[in-house]
Amino acid sequence: MPQAAKIQLLPRSLFARVTLIIVVGLVLAQLLTFAAIRYERGLALRQLMMMGIERDIASSIALLDRLPAAERDSWLARLERRNYRFALGGDVTGTEPSTPLSREFAEAIVHALRPFEVVKLVEVSDPPEDLELLVRLTDGSTMLIHAMRVGMPVSNWVLWVLLAQLAVLAVCAWVAVRLVTRPLARLASAADDLGPDLKAKQLAEDGPTEVAHAARAFNAMQRRIAGYMAERVEILAAISHDLQTPITRLRLRADMLDDDEDRDKFRQDLDAMNAMVREGVSYARTLHGATEPPCRIDADALLESMVSDYEDAGQPLRLNGRAGTPIVTRPNALRRILMNLIDNALKFGSEVRVTVHAEPGRLIVAVLDNGPGIPPDQLEAVLQPFYRVENSRNRSTGGTGLGLAIAHQLAMAMGAELQLSNRAEGGLEARLTLTIT
Repeated sequence: MPQAAKIQLLPRSLFARVTLIIVVGLVLAQLLTFAAIRYERGLALRQLMMMGIERDIASSIALLDRLPAAERDSWLARLERRNYRFALGGDVTGTEPSTPLSREFAEAIVHALRPFEVVKLVEVSDPPEDLELLVRLTDGSTMLIHAMRVGMPVSNWVLWVLLAQLAVLAVCAWVAVRLVTRPLARLASAADDLGPDLKAKQLAEDGPTEVAHAARAFNAMQRRIAGYMAERVEILAAISHDLQTPITRLRLRADMLDDDEDRDKFRQDLDAMNAMVREGVSYARTLHGATEPPCRIDADALLESMVSDYEDAGQPLRLNGRAGTPIVTRPNALRRILMNLIDNALKFGSEVRVTVHAEPGRLIVAVLDNGPGIPPDQLEAVLQPFYRVENSRNRSTGGTGLGLAIAHQLAMAMGAELQLSNRAEGGLEARLTLTIT
């Protein structure tokens, strides 16, 4: 069996695996204990049977020998027991005892029947390991003895008790494993909730010592990360504010330049610097958190208004498809994401369209262009801040490298998914998947 197939036979969750191991182990241990007790009980019963049955048979033969021949038949039913019976005369057919237990049983009966002569002793095949003996009485007549081994009876309540024990063990194992793995599940859930907004709920710092310690460590880590992010935003905001004054002074000095070409280039560089500062602060704020509360909006109205704004500005943008139902989302964040995606598509493509497709539980909004696309090995990298596929530092062609990064961070903050892929016919597809309820 391949290794992958072997792995698939096991449950994937730690809770299920540990529960399965404990329950299976306890069941096997219980069954082995039951089998050992049953085996030991069988040996004890066999020993008890070997110690008494031969004397009972010998006593019955002695009694039948003393009775008149005419009365012996009426006594056969009275002397019959579960493990032996008698018959007058006849013959026996079979083989010699084949197992050590059968031979030991036969020797014990023969020894107890002395001084009566055992004419013939055989082991019958049906039922197996039963013995038949032909004994000669003092008057010369023969008596047939059929000695059988009686199986060990097991009461029904024993099996029910065993099943009840297994059920109790399974429940106890389930509770124990759940007690161990539940804190791990809470910790994993809290880690998943710790998104770009850094506003996940604090874990309860109670329970066993190890669980409480892990919860305190996670809460402290969460507070430290939030503090670092807030400090970074404050630093960027301060830098942005402080740069406004020198940028303004440089713009005034640029206006005093005599050379028109130099003045225009100087202004262009200053505008690029100002835009980079603003977009850097905007990106930092998306990491710091989305304070916009979700609300129910008409997605079709939002998309149509955005497309109309681009068309009024003379941009080649089309809209295909409809959501058909209101959605609960953060409208400003959604508008910012789509604007960044559309601006990026218009920068590199001459034909851009927005497609909307509603599926059960989700809404897919895709921005498609006919541009050069992105090398497959850089589709993930372009979502990182300040990463640009184009090596040029010219903002009119290369940009700041923050548009897609901001869209990606906002998408994660609102619980959506942003994926980039190259189209077969050429161009790029930026797909935004929103969860709707």
